Amino acid sequence: MKIVTTNQMRQIEQECAKVGLPTSVLMENAGKVVAEEVRQILGAIDQQHILVLIGPGNNGGDGLVAARHLHDWGAKVTLYFFGQRPPDDQNLKLVRERGITCIEAAQNGNLGSFEELLSQTTTSAIIDALFGTGKSRPLRGIFREALEKVNGVKKKRPSLRIIALDLPSGLNADTGAVDPACLYADNTITLGFPKPGLFNFPGAERAGKIIIADIGIPSSLAERVTTELITDEWAKSVLPKRPLEANKGSFGRVLVVAGSINYIGAAYLACSGAMRVGSGLVTLATATSLQPILASKLTEATYLPLPESHPGIISPQAAELIHQQLDHYDVLLLGCGLGQSQSVIKFIKSTLFESKLAPSSLALDADALNTLAETPNWWQQLPDDAILTPHPGEMARLTGLSVDEIQSDRIDTAKKVALEWHKTVVLKGAYTVIAAPDGQVRVSPIANPGLASAGTGDVLTGAIAGLAAQGLSLFDAAACGVYLHGKAGEMVKVKLGDAGMIATDLLPALPPVIKQLKEN
Repeated sequence: MKIVTTNQMRQIEQECAKVGLPTSVLMENAGKVVAEEVRQILGAIDQQHILVLIGPGNNGGDGLVAARHLHDWGAKVTLYFFGQRPPDDQNLKLVRERGITCIEAAQNGNLGSFEELLSQTTTSAIIDALFGTGKSRPLRGIFREALEKVNGVKKKRPSLRIIALDLPSGLNADTGAVDPACLYADNTITLGFPKPGLFNFPGAERAGKIIIADIGIPSSLAERVTTELITDEWAKSVLPKRPLEANKGSFGRVLVVAGSINYIGAAYLACSGAMRVGSGLVTLATATSLQPILASKLTEATYLPLPESHPGIISPQAAELIHQQLDHYDVLLLGCGLGQSQSVIKFIKSTLFESKLAPSSLALDADALNTLAETPNWWQQLPDDAILTPHPGEMARLTGLSVDEIQSDRIDTAKKVALEWHKTVVLKGAYTVIAAPDGQVRVSPIANPGLASAGTGDVLTGAIAGLAAQGLSLFDAAACGVYLHGKAGEMVKVKLGDAGMIATDLLPALPPVIKQLKEN
């Protein structure tokens, strides 16, 4: 599922007109599918009183079509017009022919009648069809005042359903920036394709549940768009095959270098993540004194005990032992819980920059990323592609940008650095972004506060490494790992809620998620 910017959407609509899909047809399609989604959201539509806010442009036109269908299905619909519609507006004519209540804001400059409508407790839903993608300037005047009043009523009456048509008005489709008056929608029915701003905060918080409505645009018209939303269908298509004649070597070998005296659990979580997505063999390389502790819990892994500089701290000399083992593994996962002592930093640099051998895949997380951040032009010393899995703080250290700068445009930031570094970048967080060196980007549709706890990132990197070991490309392994990890979090959330979820809860959920995808 492509994610398109405002300019890309305009270009696609222009191409639609060339293939016999003019604006009038797209508007009819959009309005009808919006009405159908509203009916799904509200239930018994003939018992609903719906207020539709109609803007002056195409978003308002979509709202008129939706209002007509909702009226025909038995809903009590009231239209409030903010600005003049074109005199030849056929959709307005059809609405008036049905006797649908229409109120024009121009005739009530003080919004008195609008306040009366909002005060009616019989109103069950408000559809925001003011601007959609059509306005990125600050909201002013009557538009701002009206939306502020709706927000005020929503606070007093949480049961009032706010449904945004395409986008909540005042939400920037490309960046997710919001006007202060932008509504907090319960549902956003976005048209044709999702927009980047729906997956970037603060806009993502205003969008509520996102519904992507098919309005009949041929998918071929968006084939050159390089940013995609991950779906069940895509994830299923890349899941590794499991042939009946397989042995453990068929599913790849992962060498995990992880753990230190203060972060023993990180090694367990990373190894378990790789195993739970189907990797055939996982070897944990960790400080010698930690090996007995981990072996008592991590029984399925094999071990490569490493020399220590201090108890539980890997020695720089351990790099040579790693180099000797690399050709036996498909993936090297490095960084989870290693710590940032000078001894470990030397070990990481020696492992990454001094080896003449290399596994076919490399996944770097946590302390490996922190070490890269202190190494000038590190990407030139790692000429091949590798998977980097930074959270925003680690990305800030790697790029020199502030966390706020990164979070303000996550998709573009990840895309730019993946191109510059020639690496696959996983920018973790709500709606995780995965960017490839060739400019492709995939975005997770999942935002789950339950995943904001220690150790969940170790499970994620392990899952990504386990998928890469089974033959997926680095980009596919990263995106599929993110999706499986997110879906596992959603599964746990259903059972436990989003408070108190811990990293180990995700591990037994990974196989059922894979099973569900295969069976769908």
